[in-house]
Amino acid sequence: MTQFKHLLVFALVLFVLCECSISAEEKPRKNKKYKAKADYYSKINAEQILAKTVENLEGDPSQAQLQNVRLVDEPKIQEDPCTKKHCGAGRVCKITESEEAQCVCVSECPTETDIRRKVCSNRNETWGSDCEIHRMRCYCEEKSDKCTDPEYNHLHVEYYGMCKQMAECSDSEMEDFPRRMREWLFNIMQDLADREELSPHFTKMIKEAETNNTKRWANAAVWKWCDLDGYPHDKAVSKHELFPIRAPLMYLEHCIAPFFNKCDANDDHMITLEEWGNCLGLPQDLLEDECENLRNDLKD
Repeated sequence: MTQFKHLLVFALVLFVLCECSISAEEKPRKNKKYKAKADYYSKINAEQILAKTVENLEGDPSQAQLQNVRLVDEPKIQEDPCTKKHCGAGRVCKITESEEAQCVCVSECPTETDIRRKVCSNRNETWGSDCEIHRMRCYCEEKSDKCTDPEYNHLHVEYYGMCKQMAECSDSEMEDFPRRMREWLFNIMQDLADREELSPHFTKMIKEAETNNTKRWANAAVWKWCDLDGYPHDKAVSKHELFPIRAPLMYLEHCIAPFFNKCDANDDHMITLEEWGNCLGLPQDLLEDECENLRNDLKD
């Protein structure tokens, strides 16, 4: 009977060891370093279990002893520092020797063979992909030897496709463009509200300004400006952040690029809410930074 109990205990130990091994394999880590730590902890865990079981075998193990053979609590696995690190376009997260997360420039971009993946930059140059543009801007921002032109620190994608000659924007077209831009922004905002895809805060603002065109335009302008102000939310929209509305309209609205250039009144490559309102011909007293309300809606 005693021999049978001993066999039963060792069978249980073998089962636990197998479970530990499987557990380590089923939890892949983003970095090999952290996977190695998981394997190390699993090995220690298994050794602790074996030692505890052998200790219990000193004498005739009772039924209570058999039931008390259990897994030792697994030590908490160290979290990958890169999981909470935000890196912008053209950058990836790497872990330094001091185990800190750091954003570095992308070392390689995928080779694109599809001509549709080519992009035109704000310097009217055709690049192989948006990755190549973002990587070059990163090199120049970091003052790397790989930066081929210091002016590229403000490089961004103008539109998808190979560069082509755009028609000139006449004075009369530029004069009328703010009105068309205001109406386009409002129509997009209204469409999202109708489909119940707009945040509750801005949906409420639309209803409150149904009979006031100027207020409706101002609401739409603030909404889109907040939407474009990506991470880090610095209360200014960069030329790069304008890409989502500039690129799709380039072939339809040849005035959009010079219009956005005009919005950047002080030529610092950033557009504040005040500059945005002036560019769209909206009264400053109707423009209020509602970005925090928008982000709170998105969190809920």
